[in-house]
Amino acid sequence: PAWPPNRAQHRIGPTTRGVHHARAKDTHMLRRPARDLTRTFTRTFASSSSSAPRVSIERAADGVATVTLGRPEKLNSLDIDMFRAIRSAAVELAEDKGVRAVVVHGSGRAFCAGLDVKSINHPLHARANGRELLDRPDGAISNLAQDVCYLWRRVPAPVIAATHGVCLGGGFQIALGADMRIATPGCKFSLMEAKWGIIPDMGATVVLPELVPKDVATELIMTGRIFDGEEALRLGLVTRLAEEPLAEARRLASEIAARSPDSTAAVKRLLDATYCEADDRRKLHLETALQRRLLGGWNQLASAARGLGAPPLLQPSFAARSDEWLAEADAEAEAEVRAMLDGGEVEVRGDEVSEACDELAAAAGALTVLHNIVGCSQISRLWGLWLASGPANEAIGEGGVVLLGWLAGVVR
Repeated sequence: PAWPPNRAQHRIGPTTRGVHHARAKDTHMLRRPARDLTRTFTRTFASSSSSAPRVSIERAADGVATVTLGRPEKLNSLDIDMFRAIRSAAVELAEDKGVRAVVVHGSGRAFCAGLDVKSINHPLHARANGRELLDRPDGAISNLAQDVCYLWRRVPAPVIAATHGVCLGGGFQIALGADMRIATPGCKFSLMEAKWGIIPDMGATVVLPELVPKDVATELIMTGRIFDGEEALRLGLVTRLAEEPLAEARRLASEIAARSPDSTAAVKRLLDATYCEADDRRKLHLETALQRRLLGGWNQLASAARGLGAPPLLQPSFAARSDEWLAEADAEAEAEVRAMLDGGEVEVRGDEVSEACDELAAAAGALTVLHNIVGCSQISRLWGLWLASGPANEAIGEGGVVLLGWLAGVVR
């Protein structure tokens, strides 16, 4: 697809009020000699509900842009405003011919702790958030959830992620979208979507095959285990280690920025095109299609209950694997997957999208119930014992989400 993207496809979102420009004379700064490279100007992308910037871009006179994730009180976790702001920053930098290298890092104690589950799954906003994250504008290769990883690959300049603290789930996939990663030895990494009963659907399938063998990716995704920077380096998931990753990333970015910007753009395009033969569009669409099958299901709810730390007695047991994963029992799903792998488009009907969003909203409400009643010992104990019984699980089936939604009204 053509680049830069149509802004209608990658909506900037409600950031206009939060965009601020420093008063420095930008063009005059760019003409200053090398000794003034420390002078910068900054642009910030604020939350729609707060004046605090979610993301800021600081441009140095040597062409290095530093992108800072600015939600340190939440370990830079991803709420809907953070998703929008990261996408907006990537789109802006991709269109800026003066950018020669990009450094992405997180403020505070961490790079990014992943999805802000409580915010995204808030009962009042879960349906709208699900649509915004998973729906793909006509002609766009990626959706909003994937943009925060994939759009860094479309910036025609090297992007370097500097990670520290934790780099988990969606945060890890953001870092994987960069061309290089510099981490502290103790930085904690994980593709932890398995904890919530879902799959990595933010672009991991595009970048992982370029970095690790299939068996390594399979083990990391299926277990969701946490590993440190030392192991990440051995596995090939980070480029190098440094005690001060931001300083090292900026040093490397400045070194590359001193080269021909046309040469570095050509190298990036060449390597992205030749390292993996499969079509990115097919991978990204398949991620979304499979994720929609998982969201809101009983087993995804059960996984989320465990992930939220519900007491063992309150944790629903897993149901048997759904028949829709058996190709012989679901010819339509098999045909869709084959069409996707052959380069065809999979038609997603409006009622299917609506149903998926309804299930997500219902699951979000159920999770809120689980969280709210953990402290109610009497209800928790009785309800937990009932859920733990085999007959109860058979009786609930896929209707468990509805039951939990009803229970929400009773408890409240």
